[in-house]
Amino acid sequence: METFLKKLSTSVLGEILENAFQWFVVVDEHSNILYINEEYCRFLEIKRDDVIGKPVADVIENTKMHEVIKSGIADIASPHYIKGTYMLANRVPLFVDGKIVGAFGSVIFRDMSDWKKLSSHVRTTMERIQLNMEDNSYTEYKLGDIKGTSPAIRKIKETIETIAPSDLPVLIEGESGTGKDMFAHSIHQLSERSDCPFVKVNCAAIPPELLEKELFGVFDHTTGTIRNGRFKQADKGTLYIDEISALPPTLQAKLLRAMQEEEIIPLNSEKSEIVNVRIVVSSDVSLSTLIKEKKFREDLYYRLQAITLSIPPLRERMEDLVDLLNYFLQKFMLQAGRRHVTLATKTREILQSYHWPGNVRELQNILQAAVFLAENDIILPSALPSQIKLSSVPSFQTTGTLEDILAEVEKKVLQSYLEEESDKITIAQQLGLSRSTLYEKIKKHNL
Repeated sequence: METFLKKLSTSVLGEILENAFQWFVVVDEHSNILYINEEYCRFLEIKRDDVIGKPVADVIENTKMHEVIKSGIADIASPHYIKGTYMLANRVPLFVDGKIVGAFGSVIFRDMSDWKKLSSHVRTTMERIQLNMEDNSYTEYKLGDIKGTSPAIRKIKETIETIAPSDLPVLIEGESGTGKDMFAHSIHQLSERSDCPFVKVNCAAIPPELLEKELFGVFDHTTGTIRNGRFKQADKGTLYIDEISALPPTLQAKLLRAMQEEEIIPLNSEKSEIVNVRIVVSSDVSLSTLIKEKKFREDLYYRLQAITLSIPPLRERMEDLVDLLNYFLQKFMLQAGRRHVTLATKTREILQSYHWPGNVRELQNILQAAVFLAENDIILPSALPSQIKLSSVPSFQTTGTLEDILAEVEKKVLQSYLEEESDKITIAQQLGLSRSTLYEKIKKHNL
């Protein structure tokens, strides 16, 4: 440190203090000002030459510099009320040969609202990382937990049974909500690595600036130790990289190197570490499309896509709906403490005619709520969300005058609601009509 300081001229030190994005003041052992930077002076509306040598308490209101000199104890991140606002300040005593020779103070946040914004950002970031880390403790799915007997699902299960014992990387593509996590976990459970860690990282859930250290770890120069990332945590097991389409290009290159060389270099380190992991990745967008858009590395894609599982959306395998309905009903009945819940015929018809944009996850969430809303152990259409009920409205004519077309649409919407709900007040509320207007329309269409 002494060698470093000797190499710095007084002018360089002055430049650092003047441009450190903080307000600085230095006082002697008698609390008289030795130095104050120009930024601080402008805020205080004073001239630097006028205050050098003056007691700091005469220049900066509510200062505690004299208290720090008296106690010899630093006052860190302390609120400081000055000129009508609270700031956050540090005050640190200066020692030479064990004797206090002065103190320096710095304003690190010039407005407490700035600190609150940063604090909120840090908390949010840490919560996102913590939630992502907790993903690693979720249920260990097995192949039998994947419900469905459609040709597509049977083929995927057969492929998993064939490739699971190998160490080949696997790419799982499918829309959001198709259950890609379950397929990834099934591969791990059938592999020879099943007794070792299954570690998941969601690239979209972690801020890009933190993702590198989460994946590869980081070397701490202070302690001389490495905080392991997900690669090291998954050593001898499986690393599941979810939403790999969100992986920044620089980390795509680092991932490719890790796969090819079977070693990683933690952030802030020059020393590589050997890792033994099986890579499984998933994406809800086509990686080949991202390559054309120059958003994904072609060489990494070819490394990953040798075994690709394409999970079909639920609307393309509706023959699996019955199995899924029965499975989720049983599961949520147990959770709700109900012995028997069934679907009304009309409810089942509506579910079978719906296009399921949210796939299996949407079905799961809807049934979970419906089980709790079931009346007399029967799930009626009224327990379903409005977007599902509206999707089941019959088709209508597209010829004739606009007045005729609108009249037919109105009639069929009313018919659909009347079949599901007997309470006219409830129907009026759902359609945004007054009760009298609803009765007029029912009479108009002879319903």
